[in-house]
Amino acid sequence: MTRLDLVIFDCDGVLVDTETLANQHLIKMLNASGYPITFDEARKNLCGMPMRAVKEKVEAEGYSLGEDFVERWYQAIPIIFENGVEAIPHIEDVIGAVKQAQLSYCVASSANVEKMHLTLGKTGLIGHFKDVLYSASMVARGKPFPDLFLHAAKEMGFEPSRSVVIEDSVAGTTAGTAAGMRVFSYCGDEHADHEGLVAAGGILFDDMRKLPALMGIV
Repeated sequence: MTRLDLVIFDCDGVLVDTETLANQHLIKMLNASGYPITFDEARKNLCGMPMRAVKEKVEAEGYSLGEDFVERWYQAIPIIFENGVEAIPHIEDVIGAVKQAQLSYCVASSANVEKMHLTLGKTGLIGHFKDVLYSASMVARGKPFPDLFLHAAKEMGFEPSRSVVIEDSVAGTTAGTAAGMRVFSYCGDEHADHEGLVAAGGILFDDMRKLPALMGIV
């Protein structure tokens, strides 16, 4: 096995438990524009994608979301999470194991940096990651394309082959695999698309406490 140097964490659904609240609001916005989609469909088909890619996908199907759709989404973020955000159970155990193994680590998310600061801040995790946040807004193409993970690895100074990705979405797992990285796909959420994650090349696990051993760092 190639030596591991860098651990790249996704944010939503891996570090912070935001997917339910975020998708509930997203389907309201999409339904208000006439796009018929359920919560389960949004979780399966849109999860992990940058909001600009969601807009492109929906409008390619013939629906108009308005030029300000992405802006309105980000304006709603403080309201969506005004009552707080929880960290994914036992993610602190993983972060501790990564630090103990003296590995480098960062976050690469479809969300913008401001949203990451808000959600990671509310959970108290921002102290681990405030200087190593990479967003899809920094690259031409977001997940499921590999650009973001390749950008993060380059900025951190490591080869993709010596990097691993921690993901929870099919789009993110696809992106990590396309970047030439091993991808560990968290499926502890009841809405996780197990078949989709496996098909995308993910190594599935359902409890963060199992991850350090899977990565071979304990």
